[in-house]
Amino acid sequence: MNMHCAKLPILREYKKNDFLLKLLVFLIAVFTCSILSPLHSQQIKTVVIDAGHGGKDPGCHGNFAFEKEVCLSMALKLGSLIKAKYPEIKIIYTRDKDVFVELIERANIANRAKADLFICIHANAEQTKVAYGTETYVLGLHRTEAQHRVAERENSIIALEDDKGAKYKEIDLSTDAIIIRQLQLKVFLDHSILFAEKLQKEFKKFGRYDRGVKQAGFLVLYKTTMPSVLIETGFLTNSNEEKFLGNTTGQSNMAVLMFNAFENYRNQIENKIADKIEEKDILLKEPVTSLKEISKDSSGLVFRVQVETWDQRRDNSYNLFKGYEVFEYEQDKMYKYCIGNFSDYQMAKNYKIELIKKGFQNAFLVAFLNGERISIEKAIKLAEK
Repeated sequence: MNMHCAKLPILREYKKNDFLLKLLVFLIAVFTCSILSPLHSQQIKTVVIDAGHGGKDPGCHGNFAFEKEVCLSMALKLGSLIKAKYPEIKIIYTRDKDVFVELIERANIANRAKADLFICIHANAEQTKVAYGTETYVLGLHRTEAQHRVAERENSIIALEDDKGAKYKEIDLSTDAIIIRQLQLKVFLDHSILFAEKLQKEFKKFGRYDRGVKQAGFLVLYKTTMPSVLIETGFLTNSNEEKFLGNTTGQSNMAVLMFNAFENYRNQIENKIADKIEEKDILLKEPVTSLKEISKDSSGLVFRVQVETWDQRRDNSYNLFKGYEVFEYEQDKMYKYCIGNFSDYQMAKNYKIELIKKGFQNAFLVAFLNGERISIEKAIKLAEK
């Protein structure tokens, strides 16, 4: 898998006297605090949804799923959900098909529309192929090398633009410059963090591994002038997460989770209390049912949630299976049915709790190694290695 990313031609260092820099930061802080108040009430009228990459820029990929395709699907689904519940809100996509859009133009689309929220959707990648989980970024300073790599990879697409990124050379992403930019946009940053926290909360409730709210110097976030987040929905380089994100059901689930976070965010900043749209109700509008037999040559360690056992085989028309990817295996002359596909024990455990809440009262965890059922105890020990 080619994970090569072009190096950023945009990182200049501040060459100012320490005293002048501190004075500048202080003046901006005083000015910002004098005109901006914390988390104020506002009405969300326009939302810009940005599907990462596109066209000649495929983004990262796994064995079969490409970031540009996965992100576009989730973006369109999210926009449809918001529009269906809140028709008065204007939804703008930076792209609604497979086309290349420059990074600065994505931000310009949001700025020209005077958007109240900018949602940038991406998928992640790591050379180790074992990293997994969701993380949401706001503009800020990266605190780890991993966060820096994510920002560098997403920013590197400027090399594909017609001027090879020349227009970005004057953009300063040094530590001092980002701190100043954060102070200038303090209220927007506070709102960005609030929305990011709600996103991660929804992902965690569903059973996704929560990698947290993070900060990094993303160009697309640097140039926007409204609350803005960049969501890394999972790792396409992880085979289990690729199956989830490369699947229509997984994409629909992620869109619903993002919508729930959006609604919670909207209600808080508009000081409203709205009826909660249940995740299962939304998914049933687009039921996608898949029933697969667990083959003996399946590779790797997998945790699943077993939901039903029968003495006769069921098919995907069974009502209880609607909206889920279901896995079947036969043991002791009984047909057993599982939902979920996790490499992490805790993720599977959290998902089991959610399935019980949705009516699968007899749900419990099972584990498979290369397609063979093994004990949970053995699976946990293998996973720890």
